[in-house]
Amino acid sequence: MLIGDVARRSGVSARMLRHYESLGLVRPTGRTGSGYREYSPEDIQRIFHVESLRSLGLSLREVGRALDDPGFAPAQLVDDLIGQTRERIASETELLTRLQQIGGAEPADWGDVLRIVALLQALGSDSAGRRQRAALSAADEAPVDALVEAVLHEADPNVAGALRWALARSGTGGLTALAGGLTAGDAAVRKRAVQSIAEVPGDAATALLRGALTVEDAVVRRYAALALGARGVAEAVPTLIGMIVEDVNDADAADALSALAGDPELADRIATDLAGRIADGGTAPAARQRLTQALADIPGGVATAALTGLADDADRPVALTAAYVLKLRGAR
Repeated sequence: MLIGDVARRSGVSARMLRHYESLGLVRPTGRTGSGYREYSPEDIQRIFHVESLRSLGLSLREVGRALDDPGFAPAQLVDDLIGQTRERIASETELLTRLQQIGGAEPADWGDVLRIVALLQALGSDSAGRRQRAALSAADEAPVDALVEAVLHEADPNVAGALRWALARSGTGGLTALAGGLTAGDAAVRKRAVQSIAEVPGDAATALLRGALTVEDAVVRRYAALALGARGVAEAVPTLIGMIVEDVNDADAADALSALAGDPELADRIATDLAGRIADGGTAPAARQRLTQALADIPGGVATAALTGLADDADRPVALTAAYVLKLRGAR
């Protein structure tokens, strides 16, 4: 078969076939009487072998070794190709993300593009100070997706605080991406996601925080409960009481319950729930005392009645706390 026919049937150009020949990869085994290259079926099969190996990312030199060296072991080379491909995918994915972030900002001209690129570079800087300055100036300029990506991976607390502030100022556009962070495989990312959502005002953020009360990650549930308590959402009560029992941010949880108790009906429900946990025989003495202290901040008749019963409790610290609070309330 002549070179033109081979090129048509194989999809490899005649120029490339000549290049393969010059490298010694594929040499036509014959010549016609007129001196034209003539390829045998074995030559054509080798062309397909060359193309197959090239499709895996091998260089032409590596292809030659693979085909001609009987002792060539492909395992290490394939592992290297896997590593190179992963690096290339990561690099291309990073570029795609950057382009999408720039596109999402809807730049009006190349000046806008350059300002956004500079801001994105600052947000990715190795300097915490530079990242923080970028975050503080980013609220009105940075693509929201870039702020979300930055805050979910920011370990420095000062920079993270600035990024959360910028996100809260930018509106609700980042909530969808932050919601994805709540189920991330990295616990630190989940924590940063719920902290960021907690600082975004509005019903959409509140709905996400309500949903976060049911996730498996206890840290996420607790941050969500504290934020919801500040927003007056009653669903947070069981988690807040659990935090007091477990001695995890118990003072903050008690403050959140106290804020919720501004609603008289909710105050009675909170008092009932606290009293129930105190009366539970499985509650440890230290936890009973913390619960009693939390009950002391709940107004209303139900709380006073519960404290009256606790003033005679066999656990002396609990009894003394209840009696003292009743005295302050003028109930004793």
